[in-house]
Amino acid sequence: MPDVSSTAPAEVRTWVAIDQHKLSLVAGILPASGGTPEVVCLENTERAIRRLIEKLGGPEGLAVAYEAGPGGYELHRLLSRIGVACDVIAPSLIPIRAGDRVKTDRRDAKKLVRLYRAGELVFVQPPSPEQEGLRDLVRARDDLRRGRTATRHRVAKQLLRHGHVYRDGKGWTKRHEAWVAAQRLADPLAHAALEFMLAHLATLDAQLAAIDQRLERVASCEPWAQPVAWLCSFRGIATRTALGLLAEIGDFRRFASPRELMSYLGLTPCEYSSGAQQHRGHITKTGNTHARRLLIEAAWHYQHRPRQSARAAQLAEQVPPEVTARAWQAQIRLWQRHRTLTQNGKRSTVATTAVARELAGFIWAALVEAPLRDQLEAAAA
Repeated sequence: MPDVSSTAPAEVRTWVAIDQHKLSLVAGILPASGGTPEVVCLENTERAIRRLIEKLGGPEGLAVAYEAGPGGYELHRLLSRIGVACDVIAPSLIPIRAGDRVKTDRRDAKKLVRLYRAGELVFVQPPSPEQEGLRDLVRARDDLRRGRTATRHRVAKQLLRHGHVYRDGKGWTKRHEAWVAAQRLADPLAHAALEFMLAHLATLDAQLAAIDQRLERVASCEPWAQPVAWLCSFRGIATRTALGLLAEIGDFRRFASPRELMSYLGLTPCEYSSGAQQHRGHITKTGNTHARRLLIEAAWHYQHRPRQSARAAQLAEQVPPEVTARAWQAQIRLWQRHRTLTQNGKRSTVATTAVARELAGFIWAALVEAPLRDQLEAAAA
């Protein structure tokens, strides 16, 4: 996970940690040194928040933090507009005392403010409004895609239960869809259920087509046009995958190294080592699930031999030659990596996950405009 530094001022007068809920806020307040936490309950409204800031002596010297959650980042943006230094806490990384079985809002606020003042909390990077909007649109499409898959399964199983089996190839091609539309079930109620499911499926298809058109327009506009073109230079990454990665990861420069990005995506192996013993297992699967899935889907393309596609030739005019060269290096390196792992007995899924981890490193280097190895060697000479 990237090291997100606190925005607290150098000289903090008062530390505040907020336990946020839909209708209310519970704030734990501590002075710069010593003292016991004071707890204040207030409504989750802009007026009440501004009144609390005034009661605490204004935004100067004030450090505020709250947990990331379903309330989103509107509280962070409100406090930033007021001029208050605000941090957003990573909930999964809050220290938990063993044996603590009592949880209330007041106890949470007191614990958070103590940890905040002690520097024991880890923070997340709030997305910009543009990134959050793109993330909402990309995730809405993913929800519709999964809904369409579930509906297709229900339609196929409905037909199977009534003895209608498609035997002429793969499912959900145009030919198969025409066959499904032509089916008539003997029982009128069962056929009515099938018609309702097919109508729902048609609605989902139309919604997905509309979202895809909107995403294509978004990909051609700033600030997404350039990074999308750079990402599409890599094999296995098209417009929707590029937008999904940008929506979920945001600015790649916030990662100091490719290892940080790999760890953020949960693509690094877990480890339990002690003394002379070292034990490494499967990947951690922490961090952003959606971005990890997109990378692994892209990594499956690297089981095939490197080749220059027509799309890559089209993008060559929009992309710097350094990015094109790095994308070609990635094709050669990752194909060899996948072939070596599978020839040594690794399952294809394991090899593809390893390729996805290295692909994340290539993408990071391209997006942060890191120099190529040839350029480093020439500079060293």
